[in-house]
Amino acid sequence: MAARFIVEADGGSRGNPGPAGYGAVVRDGDTGQLVAEAAEFIGHATNNVAEYRGLIAGLRAARELDPDASVDVRMDSKLVVEQMSGRWKIKHPDMQPLAAEARTLFPRGRVTYTWIPRERNKDADRLANEAMDAGRDGRQWEPRKPAAPVDAAAAVAAEPLGKSVSKVGWAAPADLGTPTTFVLLRHGETPLTPQKRFSGSGGSDPELSDKGRWQAERAAEALAARGSIQAVVASPMRRTRQTAEIVAARLGLEVRYEEGLREVDFGAWEGLTFAEVRERYPDDLTAWLGSAKARPTGSSESFTTLTHRVGVARDKVLARYPGRTVLVVSHVSPIKTLVRLALGAPPDSMYRMELSAASICAVQYYADGNASLRLLNDASHLR
Repeated sequence: MAARFIVEADGGSRGNPGPAGYGAVVRDGDTGQLVAEAAEFIGHATNNVAEYRGLIAGLRAARELDPDASVDVRMDSKLVVEQMSGRWKIKHPDMQPLAAEARTLFPRGRVTYTWIPRERNKDADRLANEAMDAGRDGRQWEPRKPAAPVDAAAAVAAEPLGKSVSKVGWAAPADLGTPTTFVLLRHGETPLTPQKRFSGSGGSDPELSDKGRWQAERAAEALAARGSIQAVVASPMRRTRQTAEIVAARLGLEVRYEEGLREVDFGAWEGLTFAEVRERYPDDLTAWLGSAKARPTGSSESFTTLTHRVGVARDKVLARYPGRTVLVVSHVSPIKTLVRLALGAPPDSMYRMELSAASICAVQYYADGNASLRLLNDASHLR
């Protein structure tokens, strides 16, 4: 089942036209939890242009989390709400292309627009003002630290969680500060790995084999030689805990566990080979390979829900360790998801990536919301 999101967006201009910026937040439609935010100083513009830019940023952030989601947009701009709802004509030439761009992000039937009073849009308003303040000071907007999850009733008071998702392209200012680097390490082998059996979060939770421990030790040596790891975060499953503990001991660091980094639940497929799943559940397997919204037999998780979960975990780590190099010890599906999101690639790109046991990837995240894949499936330390 596709996700449901609430997008709250706003924009402002000090002078109208004048120095302008926007802000947007994305909330889980069921829990009200803040899952993404965006803000950017856009230079000299009008209030209405900034509001449209905020709308686009919010829709883009929601689309990155789940392109098949339904979205409820809430804004205090009567103009944008009425125009995007189709009740008012868009006459101004500066807003026509922005409205057209917003309509391309989700099909019309999956987006609704609701006007809300300004006091109920204070998070997006605050972000827009933070972006304008940052532009005034000649710097890029950066997110605050995350707050605890909130329920839907308290959502309007939530603190931001995550990072800017605005895309400013190659023309962006060169000085964006030190990027946050994720060094992504897949756990070492378990007894199921060489047999190529499905092993997710709903199975037997196997431990590392002797070879898997050897692989983790070789990874630890390579990462110690690298010398830049400043923190270690891992999935709480047994194989990732064991891998992370071996590496962290070598680096002299503590391990912090993040539930959102666990492997997807493969349901009834746990412990089976691909051939066995094809024989027993052919229709479910075909559906799963054809759609990110399909779930393995008996599982509650699709790749769409995994993307949501991993995106929230990513943003928590980014907010906790800004500008630092973090070792993230996880599994095949979460690591491929992080790589896919960094590249802006479609969900089916996950089937085109190879990720060996104890291999290393690296992604850098910048203050403007852009990401850069630096390394993929490096297993040279295991030769």
